[in-house]
Amino acid sequence: MSKLTPTPGQTVGPFYGYALPFNKDNELLAPGSAGSIRLQGTVYDGAGDAIPDAILEIWQPDAEGKVVQRTGSLVRDGYTFTGWGRAAVGNSGVFSFTTVNPGPTEAGAAPFISVAVFARGLMNRLFTRIYLPENEEALAADPLLSSLDPERRSTLIARRDADGGLTWDLRLQGGNETVFLDFEGASQ
Repeated sequence: MSKLTPTPGQTVGPFYGYALPFNKDNELLAPGSAGSIRLQGTVYDGAGDAIPDAILEIWQPDAEGKVVQRTGSLVRDGYTFTGWGRAAVGNSGVFSFTTVNPGPTEAGAAPFISVAVFARGLMNRLFTRIYLPENEEALAADPLLSSLDPERRSTLIARRDADGGLTWDLRLQGGNETVFLDFEGASQ
């Protein structure tokens, strides 16, 4: 039997405007709903310039820390929180989601939002996390955050806005590059 050679990677996009966006894809719940917040930020390249054509996907638990297992991600009804969303980055590099503050999935854990990044020039999508800035004790005890140098750790922690929302900027390379996770070789 001959050994199969893997297909080489190819850059992801830019093809997003045609195939990926759908109505209300960045609204995990309707704007203005009880408990809703805006999660926003800018995606930057290695030179510090905003990237105009990336896509971010997020997965998160609800406000009580429960991982939602309800259908409805691709057809938003305005009421059902599914824990998943996708946002295209605009021409200025800015993205925005309407979501909730995720709760901790277990007692004492630091709440976070999982993120996948798709952008031109990437051979594979990138994975990272967004942590809430509150509860410094839980942040200090988080296994991922505690394994990082303080400067690198800060790339994963959002800033709380005056209106209660979150701002988190993503840097693909260069100074203050966001920490990305590597799941290669993880058992399935």
